[in-house]
Amino acid sequence: MWSVVWAAVRSKAPYVTFPVAFVVGLVGSQLEWFLRGDPPPTAQEEKSISEQREDRKLQEIVGEDVTKVVSLKDKLEFAPRAVLNRNRPEKS
Repeated sequence: MWSVVWAAVRSKAPYVTFPVAFVVGLVGSQLEWFLRGDPPPTAQEEKSISEQREDRKLQEIVGEDVTKVVSLKDKLEFAPRAVLNRNRPEKS
């Protein structure tokens, strides 16, 4: 008799397991919402890292005159340092 019961339980397991798992998940999510309170603001309201970086760069250059730049001829260190300074002329 037990083999017939176990065969029936085994064949009907998906039909019993899914509703039980659904109810447990629903109760758990409602309990978590009740304990935590209101959810934090959604990701759509927050700015991405690249947007924050652009805003910060714009704030840095607000007071500067971007048309005045140093000429490459005036810059001494515009090229990367060569290994052992072999390819670089000596500064006098």
